[in-house]
Amino acid sequence: MASELSRRKALKTMITGTAVLGVSAALPAQALAQDLLPAPLKGNVNHAVCRWCFSGIPLDELCAAAKKMGIKAIDLVGPEEWPVLKAHGLDSSMCNGAEINLVDGWNDPQFHAQLIANYTKMIPLVAKAGYKNLICFSGNRRGKDEETGLKNCVEGLKKILPLAEKHKVVLVMELLNSKLNHKDYQCDHTAWGAELAKRLGSENFKLLYDIYHMQIDEGDVITNIQTFHPYIGHYHTAGVPGRNEIDDTQELFYPAIIKAILGTGFKGYIAQEFIPKQEDKLQSLRNAIQICDQ
Repeated sequence: MASELSRRKALKTMITGTAVLGVSAALPAQALAQDLLPAPLKGNVNHAVCRWCFSGIPLDELCAAAKKMGIKAIDLVGPEEWPVLKAHGLDSSMCNGAEINLVDGWNDPQFHAQLIANYTKMIPLVAKAGYKNLICFSGNRRGKDEETGLKNCVEGLKKILPLAEKHKVVLVMELLNSKLNHKDYQCDHTAWGAELAKRLGSENFKLLYDIYHMQIDEGDVITNIQTFHPYIGHYHTAGVPGRNEIDDTQELFYPAIIKAILGTGFKGYIAQEFIPKQEDKLQSLRNAIQICDQ
């Protein structure tokens, strides 16, 4: 009897121990799975992503994935695709479709009539859709000096700014590098864009500070953001060199840059505009959002 009781006790202990072992073995796996989930966003940054960088992904799919990541808006989308954004509850953070192209812009009077017609039509559409930002471009120099380019931009833009002010739409001129990607583009330094904004004297004209482009043409990214932030209404990201992921393979340290932007009191959108090299493009986007969520 004693041996039988001892055997039963031993068996019970073994079963209990196995059960405990099973639970304890499962716990690390659950904890590991939890650790693999992305951290909740802090809510300090209004995240967006540029449509064209992920053009290989159907817009509906991109919107669904972006929404899950905590992204609030899609950049560089025209009226024909706004219904898709609205279906997902996403903002159109930088509307396009009024510009002629990147090289024929406001710095050349020969394009003013077409640009005025385009923007006169588009500004009310942007407002009616409930959006705010509409992109524009200086255009290429084509031999024009800086002062001539400024005067021409002022002359043209002043003809549509009253309409933009009426509809509470902000015209946003993008800063692009002329050293590597956009040869001869005139609005290629922050100081030039800021001078244009000063001369226009309207809160309905701002700059799109593209961090990638300005690192290439002028550097001093954080200093220029701190100096010229009153004239900046939007930001784009990308890695330098290459315009790819904003990870540790490139020279810009985005956590510090984003903190500097937030330090100016900026409340607008920061949009990812890198071209993903990794096979899982959406994972690259998730990583970028986590890096920029300061």
